[in-house]
Amino acid sequence: MNYLIGTDIGTSGTKTIVMDTRGNLIASDLEEYDVLTPHALWAEQWPDVWVSATERSIRRAFEKAAIRAGEVKGICVSGLYGGSGIPLDRNMEPVRPCLIWMDRRAGKQQQWVLEHIGAQKIHEVSHNGTDPYYGYTKILWIKDNEPENWAKTKLFLPPNAYVIYKLTGKVAVDYSSAGNIGGIFDEEKRCWSTEMLDAMGIPRSMMPEQIVESSAVVGGLTESAASKLGLCSGTPVCAGGVDCVVATLGLGVFEPGRYVAAIGTSMCAALVHDQPLHAKGLIEMPYTFDSKHLSYSFGGAATAGALVKWFRDNFAQTEKQAEEQGGESAYKVLDLEAEKLNPGSGGLIVLPYFMGERSPVWDTNARGLVLGLSLNHTRAHVYRAFLEAIAYSLRHSMESTNTDLGDQIIVAGGVTRSRIWRQIIADVTGHTIVCPANDVEANLGDVILAGLGTGCLTSDEVKKWQTMGKEIPCNKERHEIYNKYYAVYRSVYEDLKGDMARMAAFDQ
Repeated sequence: MNYLIGTDIGTSGTKTIVMDTRGNLIASDLEEYDVLTPHALWAEQWPDVWVSATERSIRRAFEKAAIRAGEVKGICVSGLYGGSGIPLDRNMEPVRPCLIWMDRRAGKQQQWVLEHIGAQKIHEVSHNGTDPYYGYTKILWIKDNEPENWAKTKLFLPPNAYVIYKLTGKVAVDYSSAGNIGGIFDEEKRCWSTEMLDAMGIPRSMMPEQIVESSAVVGGLTESAASKLGLCSGTPVCAGGVDCVVATLGLGVFEPGRYVAAIGTSMCAALVHDQPLHAKGLIEMPYTFDSKHLSYSFGGAATAGALVKWFRDNFAQTEKQAEEQGGESAYKVLDLEAEKLNPGSGGLIVLPYFMGERSPVWDTNARGLVLGLSLNHTRAHVYRAFLEAIAYSLRHSMESTNTDLGDQIIVAGGVTRSRIWRQIIADVTGHTIVCPANDVEANLGDVILAGLGTGCLTSDEVKKWQTMGKEIPCNKERHEIYNKYYAVYRSVYEDLKGDMARMAAFDQ
């Protein structure tokens, strides 16, 4: 039997799975770590944390699988959106921590781009916008604020590409990771934009020369890396991509026209398409399958599962402690309380902008809000309102595509474990939703890419791997109720965004 390894470098942990070429999950391992937040709205990570976590997770998953090293025919590595990418010196050593996707410090650089280049030009070239989310603004922040580090920097690599370099000694970047940097990537030509690089004063040499398909074999494991992993030297390693895009492939999306909402710590709700979108405020990059022809456009809420986790940690501490001692899941206790309530949570609206907001709002100053509280409300009302807020956010992203999405959407991620949250999403969006029967997210996409890249699998074979669970239809009566709340949700932010900006200035 032949086996494939899929590794996904996440924001809070790196997970590896081993699957056979029939699509059976053999073993998995997760290595966790933290994000550095030295200032408000800053978020960065040292890449060596990713490297060591990758090495440990691959070795442990391989050991759990109890297979022979020679039976592993390929590896693929996906990763979080690495923002700026890792600034590397001439010896390929990190100059400073990587400014990851959730970092919001580059507001002044965004404004400079607007004034000197213009939003229209940026969108014309990259099909993306101007915001501190994008890697090119983060690169400019390093250039403007850390001249010593800038002088040392010879190359920027995204997380998965850097880890692959450490495993193989070869440098390449996949199309999705290049496109997600925004601004300096030409989405039509699928290459770096010399025009935009020159306009921003970023040397072309700082961008990887080789841009490849996500399934492309970048190189084989070096003897040193193979020894650390317990695998054979020369084992092929494929390029992978941005985790949310790879996860969509793992859900069986090989063709345009499918809409997928991956809801984990954050939310990536995306349409795969082969024609230009007349979208508002979405993030676009090449897709991880047929990257030269298919694109992936998504709305990316900064907080989704992170918001619910924050609520649990701060308002369900007793239940959390009971869970840690072997009791019921704290989330399940909260879900059962919320299920007893009617749509609208007794007249509450939550704005889920607890870390500013990405697409399609694009406002670093946006803040979280609970509107409508009275003495009659309980913890359950507020918790349900949090679940509804993420569903409202998803609907906002869906509407921003300006495209008919059909009757059915795919929903994946941690949200699928919650019966009430699944139903709320269906009722708020007005769509039937389906969830994968086995939700291994980006890792399954990694295995698929490794199989395609090494020739162990064909696309026809892997299309049969992902099975969906029972359809969850929208309840039309509840949908009509949610329509009223959603209208308020959309208007509240517009009414208060000026006040949010003024309050944000208090923290500076």
